[in-house]
Amino acid sequence: MTTPRNGSNRIERRDFLRKTGAAGVIAAGFPGIISGQTVTNALKVGLVGCGGRGSGAAAQALTADPHAELTAMGDIDTAIVDRAVTRLKGSSRFGTRVKIEKGFAGLDAYDKVINSGVDVVLLASPPGFRPQHLTAAVNAGKHIFCEKPAATDSPGIRQVIAAQKQSQGKNLALVSGFCWRYNNMIAAAMEQVHNGALGRLVSHHSTYYTNPVKPMPPESARPAGMGDVEWQVRNWYNFTWLSGDSLVEQAVHNADKIMWVMKDQPPQSCVAVGGRAVPNNGGNIFDHFAVNYVYPNGYRVFLANRQSTGCFNGTLDYVMGTDGTLLLGQGKPRIENPDGKVTWQFEGEEYDMYQREHDVLFASIRAGKPKNDDLNLAPSSLLVIMGRQAAYTGQQVTWEQSLNSEVSLLPASLDFAAKHDAGGLPIPGRSKVV
Repeated sequence: MTTPRNGSNRIERRDFLRKTGAAGVIAAGFPGIISGQTVTNALKVGLVGCGGRGSGAAAQALTADPHAELTAMGDIDTAIVDRAVTRLKGSSRFGTRVKIEKGFAGLDAYDKVINSGVDVVLLASPPGFRPQHLTAAVNAGKHIFCEKPAATDSPGIRQVIAAQKQSQGKNLALVSGFCWRYNNMIAAAMEQVHNGALGRLVSHHSTYYTNPVKPMPPESARPAGMGDVEWQVRNWYNFTWLSGDSLVEQAVHNADKIMWVMKDQPPQSCVAVGGRAVPNNGGNIFDHFAVNYVYPNGYRVFLANRQSTGCFNGTLDYVMGTDGTLLLGQGKPRIENPDGKVTWQFEGEEYDMYQREHDVLFASIRAGKPKNDDLNLAPSSLLVIMGRQAAYTGQQVTWEQSLNSEVSLLPASLDFAAKHDAGGLPIPGRSKVV
């Protein structure tokens, strides 16, 4: 299987300056209530990537549209597919709408799912494969839910940009997995920021401190005869070419909030530090990063993540301005003035943001107005790729350098039995950005 790249065309800053407004983020004019519409056909749904996130996305898709049917599923082997089918069929809510006779397995399972006659494709495989899977789904004319991050390297980001432009030209729905954009509490807070409630923005401190996600097993656990590629894919989180590293795979949600605050305007440059505090049995990802982004007019953004056991955890944002600070992640969003007095706090019930993004996707398809304005899909992903590049290299990295970098992490071709040296931990001062 080859991984095509659209890396020959340089992409300029202006390509990322189109904006998404908070008013359109929550529902884009769609209530997400399909039962009130006249529905005469089933929407056939295909799932690529049947792990926990993929199975969850499938359940949310079936919940969003009572006439949707899950008709195709694919992953690297049939055991993973079978487990997901069993879980979904076991639900009394939609068990009869899980119409899977045989799942697809292997590195080409995505292609079989996409071309199985489905109308909507849910892309939830490891991020390293996402540009290829997204491109294939767009080429086939499918409506798409695409999990985050969009890619693990700059050539992949450019491929995603090209695919999204093509999907818009085809009037296809494309909703990203950046779920915070579908959270009504955060949307209300962002509206306050954009309306000037904080005064002139000064800085933003954002953290994603959590436990390790998928610890790498020791080499002794590797089955005899298993090739490098298969071993790495089965432990995908621990290899940068597949996960993008911890900053890219998880803290990308914080990056998306950073971009949202800035109305999706990119920074000028960044510097970063990072490393590995706990040995990882042969994986090559860091377990902590700290990135300092520089925006025009001296605005600074600090993004830090850590994946360690027994430590303080918190997904927190402090957006600071001359007139107050927005606090996210400590109960309902609120704004405090410089004296600590609460001047605004969200009131009301919080949406299930994971469900909401599927409600919006399917309602838009039913209404004949496919939603395709999640323009944060590529730039929010690039923001953390840029931070990783700065940490890996020890260099200051500009937005243009990161966007146009030719460093590709993925092998030119993939086969489970193939040898592939994923490389050891990066050493700042030696790794290359461009």
